[in-house]
Amino acid sequence: MPAIQGVYAREILDSRGIPTVECTIWLDTGGIVATSVPTGTSIGKFEALELRDQDESRYVGKGVTKAVNNVNREIAPKLVGQDPTKQTEIDQMIIELDGTENKSRLGANAIMAVSQAILKAGALSQGTPLYYYVQKKFGFTQPLTIPKCIYTIINGGEHGAGNLDIQEFQVIPASHIDFENSLNLAVNMFHKLEEVLIIKGAIHSIGLVGGFTPNLFSNTDAFEILIETTKATPYTFGQDLFFGIDASASSFYSDGKYKLKDRSEGYSSTELLDYYKNIKDLYHVFYIEDPFREDDIKSWQQLTKDIGETTRIIGDSLLATNKIKTTEAIANKTCNSILVKPNQVGTISETVEVIRIARQAGWEITVSHRSGETNDDLIADFAVGVGADSVKFGPPNRGERSAKYNRLLQINDEIKRWKTTQATASKKTAPEPKPAPTPTPTT
Repeated sequence: MPAIQGVYAREILDSRGIPTVECTIWLDTGGIVATSVPTGTSIGKFEALELRDQDESRYVGKGVTKAVNNVNREIAPKLVGQDPTKQTEIDQMIIELDGTENKSRLGANAIMAVSQAILKAGALSQGTPLYYYVQKKFGFTQPLTIPKCIYTIINGGEHGAGNLDIQEFQVIPASHIDFENSLNLAVNMFHKLEEVLIIKGAIHSIGLVGGFTPNLFSNTDAFEILIETTKATPYTFGQDLFFGIDASASSFYSDGKYKLKDRSEGYSSTELLDYYKNIKDLYHVFYIEDPFREDDIKSWQQLTKDIGETTRIIGDSLLATNKIKTTEAIANKTCNSILVKPNQVGTISETVEVIRIARQAGWEITVSHRSGETNDDLIADFAVGVGADSVKFGPPNRGERSAKYNRLLQINDEIKRWKTTQATASKKTAPEPKPAPTPTPTT
């Protein structure tokens, strides 16, 4: 069995020009893997803690040399000689080495970098694609498929330019559209949106994660622009595509009110709930993420009760990919879906545990990128391997986002070829009561 020969971390930059951690693992077979950790802008208070240097002379205080040193000096020596397929055991060892509830001593960014690298090393040691390794390693039994994609094409809130309060406006292709056609739809919408904004003389600059940040008068104007854009494409609104939002409501809450540009006075929790119901009916918004601040539990519960049968109410900052918070939300019927971001909790095995809990409750699973991304496409393989219902990787724009979609295209092609191979092998099998062997998927 291959063993870990060396581990090394270093500081690199994410898509925002902010440092993050990259980790490389060498196996004694000569194999090498490398991975890097995404970082967030809208960071929930329940997330595991990234370790930053706080040295204002380097990278405006956001350097990660402390986290890097913790990998190289504390974690790495304990991994040499370890079996890289022992994901859960290694993750637990590092958690115990850290010794804090929120991974603040070693840093969640340090721990996550190593956990991701272990996952890649395990797949390499088995000679299998990463998505297939994830599925088999953690015992997921669903057929390998590409999750549905949620495409953010307008940025507001902390991801925008201060013009819109809602953080993301999303295009969601209908379920009957397969992945390749879904990506084609998103690309069409993205470029047509730019044309519409130019024609209107509106700002068409790009936000933090690659979506447009138009200068509109209200948040509902964004939906009107998207409907107008849809009319300029071959697609039909309400038939081929629908809308979703990431409200990130904590970011526009102050002085006891939720403050949106849609009216001069702020919204109470009840008024904001009615606002969501209204945009659901008017604009086919059936995906609403973080509709209220984390402590406004009664409003979460009421919204889920009122429209949860037909609308996905998604917990992101509310849940923070945290086992305890997710279990509480299930018991209290606070929401009905979860946004999964592995770096929120800090290890691969803990992320998988949260996914199992949510799945057992009948929740839908959306695996997500972060605003500070790298070109690492591990998250695409992970989403396929765990059988996520959907993924959220941003717009089909900018290298760090397109890397994930390009990886999904590659996986999609591999799955198709694998199924063709299975079908061919089945036809060649002699007509006797003996099942044809299942081939390993090829890369």
